Amino acid sequence: MSLVNGLPAHVLLVHFVVVLVPLTALALVVCAIWPAAARRLGLVLPLLALVTLVSVPLTSNAGEWLEGHVADNALVRRHAELGDGLLPWAGGLFVLAAALWWKVGRTPATADSDTPRPGTPMRIAAAVLSLAVAAGAVVDVYRIGDSGAKAAWHDGYAKTASHGGDEG
Repeated sequence: MSLVNGLPAHVLLVHFVVVLVPLTALALVVCAIWPAAARRLGLVLPLLALVTLVSVPLTSNAGEWLEGHVADNALVRRHAELGDGLLPWAGGLFVLAAALWWKVGRTPATADSDTPRPGTPMRIAAAVLSLAVAAGAVVDVYRIGDSGAKAAWHDGYAKTASHGGDEG
C-alpha cells in the first residue's frame, strides 16, 4: 500500500499505531493488575493486541515506500531506524495479551474478583512484565512520532506568521 486517495498511506496509517499502541498497552496493564477486567474484556484484549501488531508492519512498509519518495536526510533515516524497533514491542503486547487471556480464561472467578488485590508471584511477575512492555511500547511510539514530526516539519513552517493580520 503506497497511496490512499492521493496521500501517502503512511501518513494515514500512522494514526492507527499512535492510538492502538497506547490503548493496547493501557488495557494490558489494567487486565494484568485486575483479573476481573480481563474476564470482562475476554477475547477483546488479544484481538486488540493483534490488530495493533498487524498495524505496525503495515505502517512501516508504507513508511519505507514514503522514505523512497522524499529527499534523503538524517532526520528521515533516524525516523526509519526508530520505526523498525516498534514491531518487537507490539509483538510483546500481543504475546502478553494472549497469555493473560488464556490464563484468566482458565482460572475460575472468585466472589471478590471485582476488587484488585495482590496475588501470586506469577501474577505479580505478569503485571510487572506487562507494565514494562507497555511502557516500552508507549515510549517507543512517542520517540518514533517525535522523530517523524521533526523529519516532516523541520523546514516546513515559519516561526512567525506570514500574514499581516492578527489571528489571535
